[in-house]
Amino acid sequence: MKRILCITAGVLMLSALGACTADNDELISWMEEQHKEVKPNVPPIYPPKKFNPQAYLGVTGVEPFGTQKLIPVGGPATGKSSALLTAAKAHATQELESYPLDSMSMVGSLKQAGKTHALLMVESRLHDVKIGDWIGQNYGQITAITDSQITLRETVQDPTGEWIERASTLQIQEKAR
Repeated sequence: MKRILCITAGVLMLSALGACTADNDELISWMEEQHKEVKPNVPPIYPPKKFNPQAYLGVTGVEPFGTQKLIPVGGPATGKSSALLTAAKAHATQELESYPLDSMSMVGSLKQAGKTHALLMVESRLHDVKIGDWIGQNYGQITAITDSQITLRETVQDPTGEWIERASTLQIQEKAR
């Protein structure tokens, strides 16, 4: 009985596979027709532009890795420039000089004995500063304090290596409620 069932199943499978070939022939002929009808739309390839080589003139210029590139354009620091730096370094270093101005925020101001003081928040600690104190990493000295901002004079190096003074401000930072 099992043998008859196996033979019958095999014959049915072969006949089913034989019926598929007619559909495949039809599919193959349709694919060939479509392939003949479709024209590819490829843009034409233009010839390359003519290359005109240029002569290398770098032999007479400044060597890119030479020590000449390290010398400032204006020469060594001028007397005024070095005097600014000497004056800025002459004071006793204060605690707030180890923090950049970006990490400080003014949170308030108060008056004591006729002098205006500002309250600075640095790393979750409150600091009391007054005119003449030094803050920031660029030799910043406080020159004025108002209710809304601190004005200071910093001694910084410009791109040519000269030491110059620039004015900076810290605005009061109020938290949104």
